[in-house]
Amino acid sequence: MKPPSPGIADPDSRRLLRRNRALATGLLLLMATLFLGTTLVPAPGFWWQLLHATAEAAVVGALADWFAVTALFRHPLGLPIPHTAIVPRSKDRIGEGLGAFVERNFLDPDLVAARLRAAEPSRRLLVWLRAPGVAAMLADRITAALPALARSAGDDELRQWLGTALGDRLRGVAVAPLLGRVLEAVLQSGQHQGVVERLVAAALDYVERNEGRFQMLVGERTSWWVPRAVDRRVAQAVSSGLRELLADLLDPASLPRIRLEMAVEELARDLREDPDTRARVEAAKLGVLDHPEIQAWLGTLWDSLRDAALRDATDPEGRIRAGVTAALRASTRALAEDPALRRRLDHAVEAAALRLVVPWRRAIGRFIADVVRGWDARTVTERLEEAVGSDLQYVRISGTCVAALVGAALFLVTWALG
Repeated sequence: MKPPSPGIADPDSRRLLRRNRALATGLLLLMATLFLGTTLVPAPGFWWQLLHATAEAAVVGALADWFAVTALFRHPLGLPIPHTAIVPRSKDRIGEGLGAFVERNFLDPDLVAARLRAAEPSRRLLVWLRAPGVAAMLADRITAALPALARSAGDDELRQWLGTALGDRLRGVAVAPLLGRVLEAVLQSGQHQGVVERLVAAALDYVERNEGRFQMLVGERTSWWVPRAVDRRVAQAVSSGLRELLADLLDPASLPRIRLEMAVEELARDLREDPDTRARVEAAKLGVLDHPEIQAWLGTLWDSLRDAALRDATDPEGRIRAGVTAALRASTRALAEDPALRRRLDHAVEAAALRLVVPWRRAIGRFIADVVRGWDARTVTERLEEAVGSDLQYVRISGTCVAALVGAALFLVTWALG
């Protein structure tokens, strides 16, 4: 692909170039007219001779400067004079020099680091974040980008990754000690009392509502010759015993309740300290995690998280937007109150810039050289002439004036010595 042209012509620069070129050329023509006019004067006196010498020197100086300025950009009068049209012929070399100049003088690591330290990126970031409405604007932009990011991500890959990551994470977590500490904390806080009472009450309700089922189950398991009245009495005895046991469990001072709590305490201790108990719990955990349905459920967590995030991101009062705004404001406060954090941020920016500059420094110089090499020589010449040509026309003007003064001085010296 052809590289882009080196910029668009500046109308003001082009107009200034034409004006200064016309002025320098007009001065040359004026001096040439004076030179020819004074040449035709018969028996010229002192002043005519002085004017003639001044015009002659001015014409020579103007022509020399015109040749020098023109030779930079093109062949004077279209003649292929050696060492003219310097810019078109040296375009590639100019590009290489420009790339090397940028590489050595702009991308020097010490220079970049010094300029970044002087710029204080953390202070500039803090000023920007403190500006009214910036935190809300950033939160809106970030939240608005989340749906697009979620939709662009591969659901199958993320679903598989999340399921695998969660499974691996859970496999690496020792569940038994964690359960032991949780049970111990619950027992110490007394919060288990309400749980036990609810469970026992639910069991009592189940026994009362299913007394007929007890009788049916007893009848199915006894011999055919046992009377039904006996089956009913056995079932009633079993359900009555269960109700009494459960009722005792409701009393915190009863022996069954105390034994239950002691068993739970022993279980909590075994979960934390007993290797056999911990091994059995870990084996059960691995068996659950390896079950295909659990694996599929872990994978579907991504769908739930994605859908919840998409719904919340569209809500102007959503939790994601509020969380991002709060995080930005907290970061702003931390930057304002913690000089050490600002220094770390400045160092991080400096390190990141140097990691980009140092490996790419030479490549950037080559890139500049390659871009200039691909430009059209005529276009490059025109753009450079528009940029500096107007100033070079002042060189022609000043050269004409200086040559005129030198010509006059030489004439005066010669006349005085003669």
